[in-house]
Amino acid sequence: MIGKSLDIAIKDFDYDLPSERIAKFPLEERDKAKLLVLNKDVIQEKTFFELPDLLDKDSLLIFNETKVVHARLFFQKTTGSIIEIFCLEPTSPNEIQIAMAQKGEGYWLCFIGNNKKWKEDSLSKTIIHNGKEITLSAKRESQKDNAWIVKFTWTKEYSFAEVLSIMGVIPLPPYLNREATNEDNEDYQTIYAKQEGSVASPTAGLHFTDKTFEDLKKKQIASDFITLHVGAGTFKPVSSELIIDHVMHAEKVAIPKQVIQNLIEHLDKKIICVGTTSVRTIESLYWHGVKLIENKNEDIEIDISQWEPYQKEENITPRQALEAIVDRMNKENVDLLCGQTQIIIAPTYKYRIVKAVVTNFHQPKSTLLLLVSALIGDKWKDCYKFALENNFRFLSFGDACYFEP
Repeated sequence: MIGKSLDIAIKDFDYDLPSERIAKFPLEERDKAKLLVLNKDVIQEKTFFELPDLLDKDSLLIFNETKVVHARLFFQKTTGSIIEIFCLEPTSPNEIQIAMAQKGEGYWLCFIGNNKKWKEDSLSKTIIHNGKEITLSAKRESQKDNAWIVKFTWTKEYSFAEVLSIMGVIPLPPYLNREATNEDNEDYQTIYAKQEGSVASPTAGLHFTDKTFEDLKKKQIASDFITLHVGAGTFKPVSSELIIDHVMHAEKVAIPKQVIQNLIEHLDKKIICVGTTSVRTIESLYWHGVKLIENKNEDIEIDISQWEPYQKEENITPRQALEAIVDRMNKENVDLLCGQTQIIIAPTYKYRIVKAVVTNFHQPKSTLLLLVSALIGDKWKDCYKFALENNFRFLSFGDACYFEP
């Protein structure tokens, strides 16, 4: 099956995106964004607050409740040089929630900006917050590809989450080409963000308001929440000529057992994912269930590699796969399925669970655009052409799409 993806060239997923079409800031009212709707091959322009009216009663919407952390830390040397440390993911402890709650010390994989100017053994900064002194120090331990393992030590009465919140800056996508403002601390979070750990927002969810959720509830459309902590790799363009040569990034996931049970109940209805991160998480569940069925000794933690879904034809139904996960969780008395996924969803991929997607407009030659194409085929070209011709706003702070093939 991997062979079917060998001849897919990334140049076929390119389009001209003028810089002025990239939304630098969000709209004042989130749900007033435009909504491009593709349903039964018909393209329409709506407004986002109309989304509940477009969905069938008894559908299930899946949201990613990850929360963006203030992952960019700046240290100023006595010479005036600025060193930026961009926290990507914890390495010791490597569980994100434990690492964020850690007090006094922790190790993180980080990008380092201006690294050549970092000559000292360690960097340190001290600030006064609410009348109390907080000190944070950073020391490079070892290099890992183009990143570094950094040991952080800080004032012990604070968790690392608190230190980042106080001392760090929210990491905006590089294509916005601007510095973060205080308003971004709220604007670049979904209103339901809960689990700290992402370095990028699941931006399809930025359009949802309390009113949207009220309207969904009135129409008897259910909502459920999973977690995928978005890594910096989400912005990595596909630089290889063929998709098969691209190395996908792995991201941490957590799915409550109750969500999996709700998915089983809605398999005969319509399961809609909000954002590509939710799509990758839910589709990865299917493959985890397949592994549990095929190998009774498979670890209960989810761990899906990049090309796993393409390696063979699979006759196991989504219901069988999800029920296998619930059965295993019941046996091991586990209520939260954790692990990681490296899944790449590209053309030739067959969706197993997800029936429709709410998403934003994505960068040219991106894995996110590949995911959309796997759902709606070459129709993505018509949709993006329509959006460019009708003044839609693109990327993280831009307008939204609803795709139902």
